[in-house]
Amino acid sequence: MKNLILAGILVLTVWGCNGPQSVNEDWQPLFNGENLEGWDIKFTHSPMGVNYKNTFRVEEGLLKVRYDEWDSLNNIFGHLMTKESYSHYKVRAEYRFVGEQVKGGADWAYRNNGIMIHSQSAESMRLDQDFPVSIEVQLLGGDGSGPRSNMNVCTPGTMVQIDGAYFEQHCYSSTGATFDGDQWVTVEVEVRGDSIIKHLIDGETVLQYEKPVLDEMGPDYQRLYSEVHGARLVQGHIALQAESHPTDFRKVEILVLEDE
Repeated sequence: MKNLILAGILVLTVWGCNGPQSVNEDWQPLFNGENLEGWDIKFTHSPMGVNYKNTFRVEEGLLKVRYDEWDSLNNIFGHLMTKESYSHYKVRAEYRFVGEQVKGGADWAYRNNGIMIHSQSAESMRLDQDFPVSIEVQLLGGDGSGPRSNMNVCTPGTMVQIDGAYFEQHCYSSTGATFDGDQWVTVEVEVRGDSIIKHLIDGETVLQYEKPVLDEMGPDYQRLYSEVHGARLVQGHIALQAESHPTDFRKVEILVLEDE
């Protein structure tokens, strides 16, 4: 009996050392901590590449969204978009909201940013386009008035299935907790092409959906419809937003997965 117990302890020890928690995942930085290399910029009414009022910047090793050079928002929204396109991957970010919302920002944009996945490219956006056709993984901070779930999904020009059906409203709430103040939050999105997509906070899944497609009622549907994939969203760029509230990102990284 003593030998059996020792053998069991040995098996558990080996599993603890070599089990799933010790898998060496090859995460690669999308944000290099020094500059905006690898990213494109697109603001409403500005051509690609114009960093309107120095909104996106790198300071003290942080990727910052700032509005100190703005007088008012004037419905100008910005996106920092990867030059590369991705299909099967995990993207992970550490972020926080800081300071005050710029004058003219909408109530819904208070302590609001987003990680856009399966996004169109910066160069394919119309000059006056506010948001890229994409799936928005919504980053929300608490506003002091009660619960405000984090890591919801919004669908600018797209649709996704939840519980086997496409939903018609623009956003769908997650089970994510409310994060008040300027605390750092770690979030992750697992993307499996046009199959399953998961939103996670601190490693816990708070929302899952599948079968992302272009919204055929959207203004850019015909222009972005693919002869190869039709309306299916199989891959796309990753973007971070400038929607009116100052935001810091200290890490943005990607783990490319094999297609299944």
